[in-house]
Amino acid sequence: MDFEALTNWDFGEIRQTLTERDTILYALGLGFGEDPTDTEELAYVYEDGLKAVPSMAVTMGYPGFWLRDPKTGVNWQKVLHGEQWLDIYKPLPVNANIIGRTKIDFISDKGEGKGAVIYQSREIVNADNGDKLARVAMSAFCRGDGGFGGENKVGPAPAALPDRAPDHVCDIETLPRQALIYRLSGDYNPLHADPDVARSVGFDRPILHGLATYGLAARAILKSSLDYDASRLVGLDVRFSAPVYPGEIVRFEIWEQDGEARFRASIPERDVLVLNNGAARFA
Repeated sequence: MDFEALTNWDFGEIRQTLTERDTILYALGLGFGEDPTDTEELAYVYEDGLKAVPSMAVTMGYPGFWLRDPKTGVNWQKVLHGEQWLDIYKPLPVNANIIGRTKIDFISDKGEGKGAVIYQSREIVNADNGDKLARVAMSAFCRGDGGFGGENKVGPAPAALPDRAPDHVCDIETLPRQALIYRLSGDYNPLHADPDVARSVGFDRPILHGLATYGLAARAILKSSLDYDASRLVGLDVRFSAPVYPGEIVRFEIWEQDGEARFRASIPERDVLVLNNGAARFA
């Protein structure tokens, strides 16, 4: 890991022309429209009255899988998505010219053999009118790095889950080809498509993108707590616990409290927690 190169990494401005096709493709990558007669979900995959899934912000102005660049010095095959945070300032457009401005916030050195965590954030702006649309932030756990003499900083504290039965339980069935659809929204990491790459890092087969599982959380929240009103979802934070394999059923447990929801997600068939400490903020 090249600490100096990473902390001074120049992402530039990422400009993107967002189209209705992109908006629809993102929603299809999350399984919206599973029942094509469900008019609530159809609104996210049909151009007549089209709405954007709020979690689509994570794909906007995206700089790509930049940690694969050899200049970072990072062992990219051992990078795991740790946490994801999102604040939405305005309902997302379904078509617009977008600017993404990404920066490294800080890097935490966990020590030799213990890895490092890179914290980065991105401001997303509508280039057509100057509106600030959202702030996206994430942590990347670099298992193959660490011990470079940096400070062991701590990121934001995770949201606590209530100690009671959930208000909603929402099961979402993923498709075996789900990752192959989701990757068309911009994340072309071969871990999610190439069986040889997946096996090289210890997985039986390609795994679903962490941000696809994150998008499933948005879908579950919209369905269970917000009557599919995208304008009310203004924040979505989560900690990743384990990967999902395409084709699995993901179970979301959701607790509503004080104008927001807390949630977690698991794979009942494997009894594995895949998302934890989730928090969704409502307008």
